Amino acid sequence: MTFYYPVAVGGPVTKIVDGMVAEFEKAHPDVKVEAVYSGSYQDTIAKILTAVKGGSAPNVAVALSTDMYTLIDEDAVLPFDEAAGADAKAWFASFYPGFMANSQTGGKTWGIPFQRSTIVLYWNKEAFKEAGLDPEKAPATWTEMREMAAKLTKRDANGNVTRWGVEIPSSGFPYWLFQGLTTPNGVELMNAAGNKVAFDKPEVVEALQYWVDLSVKDKVHPTGIVEWGTTPKDFLEGKTAMMWQTTGNLTNVRTNAKFPFGVAMLPANKRRGSPTGGGNFYMFKGSNPDQQKAVVEFVKWMTTPERAAQWSIATGYVAVSPAAFETPAMKAYIAEFPAAAVARDQLAHAVAELSTHENQRVAKALNDNLQAALTLAKTPAQAMKDAQAEADRILKPYP
Repeated sequence: MTFYYPVAVGGPVTKIVDGMVAEFEKAHPDVKVEAVYSGSYQDTIAKILTAVKGGSAPNVAVALSTDMYTLIDEDAVLPFDEAAGADAKAWFASFYPGFMANSQTGGKTWGIPFQRSTIVLYWNKEAFKEAGLDPEKAPATWTEMREMAAKLTKRDANGNVTRWGVEIPSSGFPYWLFQGLTTPNGVELMNAAGNKVAFDKPEVVEALQYWVDLSVKDKVHPTGIVEWGTTPKDFLEGKTAMMWQTTGNLTNVRTNAKFPFGVAMLPANKRRGSPTGGGNFYMFKGSNPDQQKAVVEFVKWMTTPERAAQWSIATGYVAVSPAAFETPAMKAYIAEFPAAAVARDQLAHAVAELSTHENQRVAKALNDNLQAALTLAKTPAQAMKDAQAEADRILKPYP
């Protein structure tokens, strides 16, 4: 069977996946898995849809959980319910409900959680100490984050910033980071059916105003667009004291930080909360019954508690089931590195990542307008009004 996996070829993650595939083949000698490394998530969905149209879809792939509606609308995927057999319900129930929110719709299960994440706040304990803050205490609220960031921002004699208080990336996945502000402000960006959005609600505008104010009013956050890829680099080089990033960066930060750091849930305003993120396994049409059976075997094998724990420890992604956190390996890991439990604990407050019909177009409408507000081309209210109008237009065919 063919397995598309979203990573640029090379690097440690490829080695880990190769190792897992080889182990699976050893345990299942009748199944041959051809792993195709398909680039970024965006590259992967594009390659999948091209392959589907050309009649050569993979049998299984990891794609964003938010690609679910797109894959259903393209008539590309099979639900797992039937192929998983008698224990399907028990299997689906073994995953965290927060991860299943982006995996099920219309009474069917289309995705199985694999490399899933939430957004967390990383902080540099050395910088906190230097600024006279308690190095063991992260900001718990929006007000605290703003006040702490003011103390943490450093300027040289000419007034140039040498260290920012906080960085929230606004390239790559702006809508996702933005959900880290809208969720704590008590609002969800879309409905469960994926055909309505709430971009112009007052709470959404207020969340965007807070983000803009961090740079314009408080001057504790870089102006303009903050690059997704350079934020961890800025944090590791001491150019920002706090950053918002995926838990998928946990192992990278742990390996490369030359200073003690902490990991915390996102600051609350009206409540705690973060969107979930990351990739699910999908099974594709065109697979014969034997291949479907093999796909289910493979996906079950890759997500067993032991392997979910192994994957989480190796990458920093959140282990996808409560049972994974009960394994001896995970218990030992968390005892030694308690930061790894933060994302799990935040799942109790998590919401589904923005996912709608025509998801890429809807997300682009929101991303473009978020960036327009952050670069001061539009006010937050105008930006969200425009994003809502564009999303309504795109979603009109899906009543």
